[in-house]
Amino acid sequence: MQPFTGSFTQQEPIADDAIAAAVEVLRSGRLHRYNTVGDELGPVAELEKAYAAYQGSTYCLACTSGGYAMATALRALGVGAGDRVLTNGFTLAPVPGSIAAVGAEAVLVEITSDLVIDLEDLEAKIVASEPKAMLLSNMRGHLCDMDALMAVLDSHGVPLIEDCAHTMGASWNGRKSGSFGIAGCFSTQTYKHMNSGEGGLLTSDDPEFMARAIMLSGSYMLYERHGAGPAPEVFKDIRLDTPNMSGRMDNLRASILLTQLGGLETNIDRWNARHDLVADRLRAMPDVYVPHRPKEERYVGSSFQFLMPTASTETMKQVVTGAKALGVELKWFGADSPVGFTSNHQSWRYVTPQNLPKTDAILAGLLDMRIPLTFSLEDCAHVADIIAHVVGHALQKGAA
Repeated sequence: MQPFTGSFTQQEPIADDAIAAAVEVLRSGRLHRYNTVGDELGPVAELEKAYAAYQGSTYCLACTSGGYAMATALRALGVGAGDRVLTNGFTLAPVPGSIAAVGAEAVLVEITSDLVIDLEDLEAKIVASEPKAMLLSNMRGHLCDMDALMAVLDSHGVPLIEDCAHTMGASWNGRKSGSFGIAGCFSTQTYKHMNSGEGGLLTSDDPEFMARAIMLSGSYMLYERHGAGPAPEVFKDIRLDTPNMSGRMDNLRASILLTQLGGLETNIDRWNARHDLVADRLRAMPDVYVPHRPKEERYVGSSFQFLMPTASTETMKQVVTGAKALGVELKWFGADSPVGFTSNHQSWRYVTPQNLPKTDAILAGLLDMRIPLTFSLEDCAHVADIIAHVVGHALQKGAA
């Protein structure tokens, strides 16, 4: 089998128009978002206005990271020390990290083999824990039945914040991911769907919630310089009652993102073509399960996951090492210790240990892979063939 030589961490270059916009900001010297003249909107405010329109939200706040957006959303909702917040048992560390950042306690909910929240366990955890909120992680771009989820949460009066780091541009039944609860939190870190190195966006239709978020982000008394913020009168008391926890986006990053937003829909189609090619190849294999994508879901296939439900620990290790030897980087969420960006709930010592047998069984056989747009369709076919070869060999060896 010919090894694959592409890089799983190489993103497409920043486009010339984005570079030109960034150079213009650099030449102006006005990198701070509030360094504006008169009534002009700087690049950050322009980005907020444009992203709110794209998302279909009334308000948008640009900030330093997706993690900051989540912690700010929790604070703006009034979550604090000792409160309980529901979240997925399978997610990445910034999600429970944002809960810990506000002094709250994460209550972990089981997942299904389709890598989405288990609604039966969710309802049981609501009854048992009386949570202040739910921070839903649309982990690796998988959307649960959002209508059913909202029915459960609404019946118990639990507000929802959505972590949409992996679902920017995705939708359920035509409704954008991030618009189901009080807030949607997005990331523009390099490996997400728009690339500014680091960055985050927070959207909402609730004026008081967004006013608190804007003050938390460090607006001082310059909240009227936002591109998609509430009316000034909403800030009357909030501006004096809300602490400054500075986390503003700067004009340099916003200028890069503004030009990328126009190409996001095209890129979603490109990602999905690559994702579906790999998924179709692996779905045909015995003893391999590729998570189901419901017809109501419009996903963004910037990564790919598959499960080997019956594989032993030794077989999983053989697949990871065998694929790596042929140039394919697979992440295994069932490993004993975290590697790079990959970790599971058992390595989050800042979260109270919790028993998640269903999730643990799924993670034991779960493999994950980035799909950068620098890969051609031919590259994806090559990668899929390598995975199929390595998986088939490991399963055959395990059965021997």
